[in-house]
Amino acid sequence: MINVIMRNKIKAELKESIAVKSAIIEKCLPEIETAAQLCIEALKSGHKIIFCGNGGSAADAQHLAAELIGRFLKNRKALPAIALTTNSSILTCLANDFGYETIFARQIEGLAMAGDIVIGISTSGNSKNITLGFNKAKEIGCKTIGLLGYDGGPNAKAADLAIIVPGKATPRIQESHITIGHIICGLIEEALFLNA
Repeated sequence: MINVIMRNKIKAELKESIAVKSAIIEKCLPEIETAAQLCIEALKSGHKIIFCGNGGSAADAQHLAAELIGRFLKNRKALPAIALTTNSSILTCLANDFGYETIFARQIEGLAMAGDIVIGISTSGNSKNITLGFNKAKEIGCKTIGLLGYDGGPNAKAADLAIIVPGKATPRIQESHITIGHIICGLIEEALFLNA
């Protein structure tokens, strides 16, 4: 038996997701292209991509790092990528000893080198630890990219490049972040492994 209310809710969610992605086509293509170019140039020069985020965005950071270290679509050599969300001992040490807002900046201070790319993912754009991470990355000489939502918040102001998903619903923004991340991974592979 068909549940009409449930069926309509499913349709509405899918239509909302499509509408947000259509808005990305209209508003974010130059930023996505620039982000891919920055990542490609960094990797060509022997640098790495560093991802960070909180909650669902932490999962996205790990997901995208895995696409680069493992493979996305092509069988090719591993690319240098790190998610700053995976070491529970480091995260709890930093949160306990220095404050939660420092968990990315402190790791960037220890792991990043000039020329690396730091990608911070925040649905709200208000994550203080991402703003501080971006600030530290820029001190070191890294380029910073924000995958953000809503109006981009303080994270957009702190980033060298902000990709702000034009949406107001957290699930739609999160879905769009992983789509954009996948697009960038695909462009990286095409540029670096044309014949793979």
